[in-house]
Parts: sequence; C-alpha cells; structure tokens
Amino acid sequence: MGDPSSNTVVMKPLAPSAKQEEQQAILLHIHPPGPDLGRRYPLLQAEYVIGRTPELDIYIDSDSVSRRHARVYVTHDGWHVEDLDSTNGSFVNDVKVKNELLRPGDYLRLGDVIYKFLFGSDVEAAYHEEIYRMTILDGLTGVHNKRYFLEFLDRELARAMRYGTALSLVLFDIDYFKRVNDTHGHLAGDAVLKELCRRLKPRIRREDLLARYGGEEFACVLSNTDKRGALNFAESVRRMMEQQPFAHEELSMKVTVSLGVACRLGEDKAEATEFIRQADECLYQAKRSGRNRVVG
Repeated sequence: MGDPSSNTVVMKPLAPSAKQEEQQAILLHIHPPGPDLGRRYPLLQAEYVIGRTPELDIYIDSDSVSRRHARVYVTHDGWHVEDLDSTNGSFVNDVKVKNELLRPGDYLRLGDVIYKFLFGSDVEAAYHEEIYRMTILDGLTGVHNKRYFLEFLDRELARAMRYGTALSLVLFDIDYFKRVNDTHGHLAGDAVLKELCRRLKPRIRREDLLARYGGEEFACVLSNTDKRGALNFAESVRRMMEQQPFAHEELSMKVTVSLGVACRLGEDKAEATEFIRQADECLYQAKRSGRNRVVG
C-alpha cells in the first residue's frame, strides 16, 4: 500500500468542542459474530487509526482488513472516516468512500468487519437499544437471526393450532456458495447474502418472517398460507434469484437457490423441530436432485 498522505489532502483532527464533548461517540462492533460482537469503542480522543496492526488505536484481527485501513477523526463539523488506501476499501452504508462525514446510525464496513456509529447526548440508551437488536437480528444482512426465528415459529405454530389456520415454512440456501467464497473471496460472499435479503425483503408480508438460519441458509415463515401458496412463493423466490446476476464491485455472479417447503394445517399438532426437519428434508431433496429447484 502507498503512503496514505501522498494523493490526498489530510484534514488535521481538532480537539472536540465543548458541545461535541457533551455528545458522546461510539463505534459498536456488530459483525462478524465472535468474541468482539457487541464491543464498543468510545471515541474519546481526536483521532483513531484502525487496521490489522496490533499497535494501532483499534486493532482488527481479520485478513480482509489492511494493516493501516482507515482513520476516524473529529473536526468542527463532526466525526469523519478516511480510507488509508486499503486493499478492500472502506464503506459507509455500503457505499465506498474515501473521506466521509459519519452520521448517527451509519454503518461503517472495513473489510468484512462492520461497526455502527452511535453519536448524541444519550449514547448509552442508543447502545442498549442496539445490543437488543443484535440479539434478534443478523448483523450482516439485517434480517432476523436463528434465535428469533425459533421463537417466532413456536408462537406461529401455537397460533395456527388455536385458530385452525395453515402455516408454511420455506427453507432455502444458496447453491455452491462455498465456490463463491473460494473463487471470489468472502467479501463477495457477504455481498451475495446481503443482496439476496435486499431482493427478498419487499416480498415478505408484515405477518411473515424472513430469517438467516445459518451460514447461507435462510427461512421464511408464511402465516395463513397453505402448501400451494407456499410452493408458489418458493418458486417466485427461485426465479427472482436465478434471473438477475449478483454484482460485487466489478464481478457479476450467477446465483441460484434450492428450496424446501413444509406446511401444517391448524388441526395438526406439531413441534417446531419436526416442522423444520420436514422442510429441511425437502431442501436436501432439492439439492440432491440437481439444485435450483423447489421441493415440497
């Protein structure tokens, strides 16, 4: 990497003003999961350099992060992030940036690591709210996580039995996802996961649920939906993913999904684990029979 100051005008960080000191700033680690998940970095000095070198102000132990990846610094108008000619770039809300003013709630991504920028006079409340969100949402894709999915499915099964309505479950995963990671890198894989959820979110009704079940596997719980409706939904998802390539920087990747569908009628007593097993068996049958298909 070149000298980060050779081609850019470096803005000198200023000491926080009295007004800024009243408004605290924090970087909160929200992805990937692991020992640093939920760790907060209070921004108490005028400048922080972030990267893979242990001696830096904020150390990130990830091969996707450059040795000196970015700096975060404060000026009279607030906190900024500056990319230090990193290999994989710095992103604010998924937009690649060279130097950008951070706003409260912004997502800062350095390599495969994502922070949320919290700023204001009541950062502590915002921090606890974000910690709660991390218990129910996947930090990368923004959809619900496995823990929330299992709780939601238990509730919906009980509701379906109480009111005699149908409930469907669609499990699906990305075909040959390991090949995407091995060929194009984990950042490309992360981009595929995020784009898949971005495409699918508008198709999910308010009473339904989209969740990341694990790795490249996802689940959709469809309330008041019989098997025919669930199969139609699954087929529309399959076509939506197949018809438009996925993009990451200069890459264009064809991505397909395999889907398994299970349905319970209201009078059927069922445990969540058995319901998931049925959908999972259909998913693996779809994969064994050639992938890029729906089985239910």
